[in-house]
Amino acid sequence: MTDKRFVLDSWALLALLQKEEPAASQVRRLLKDAQSGRLELFVSVINLGEVYYRIGRLKGESEAQKTIEEIRRLSLAVVSATDERVLAAASLKMRYAISYADAFAAATAVEFNAVLVSGDPELEPLGDKIRLQKLTRDKTTR
Repeated sequence: MTDKRFVLDSWALLALLQKEEPAASQVRRLLKDAQSGRLELFVSVINLGEVYYRIGRLKGESEAQKTIEEIRRLSLAVVSATDERVLAAASLKMRYAISYADAFAAATAVEFNAVLVSGDPELEPLGDKIRLQKLTRDKTTR
C-alpha cells in the first residue's frame, strides 16, 4: 500500500458498525494500520454527525452518543467544519449530484490529498477529482 492518508465517510463507518462484510474488515484493517502508524485516517465531523443521526434513529440517542464516543477513541482524526471546509464542500455539491455529507467527505479527501474510502455509488462520478477506494457489502450481511 503506497497511500498513507485515507478519509472514511459515513458509509464506511456504518458498514464497520453494522459488521457488513467485506467492507467492515477493510475498514478494520485501515484502523489497525492507523493505530500502528502506517497510515493516517480522517473523518469529517459532518460525516460523524450523519452516523450519529442514523444510529440515533435506529437505536435511540443514548446509543448514538455511545457510538460516537467509541468512534472518537479510534485512531482517526475528526476534521472540523471550518468556513473554508464548508465552502469547499459546497463547491463540490454545486458541481456533482452528491449529498451534502458526501461533499464533506470528498472535500476532506481533496484537502488532505487522501483516498476516500466508501461504498457509496454516488461518489463514483468524482473519480476525476478524488482517489476512491470502493468498499462493498455482501448482500447476505444486511
